[in-house]
Amino acid sequence: MKVLIDQEKCVGSGQCVLASPDVFDQRDEDGIVILLTDNPSVELHEEVREAARICPALAIVLEES
Repeated sequence: MKVLIDQEKCVGSGQCVLASPDVFDQRDEDGIVILLTDNPSVELHEEVREAARICPALAIVLEES
């Protein structure tokens, strides 16, 4: 799985961080998403999928392999 984020779309809701804190974080100054790893381990795939599903701005794109 490859994770891509669009910081321009991000509204800073933080739902991705709550769903998958090992993969996503937020900038302190404005809450915009930061990608900690673009290739998460298999153990994290389901929570990353959940983060993408619940993102209100659809700022997370997953490329499944």
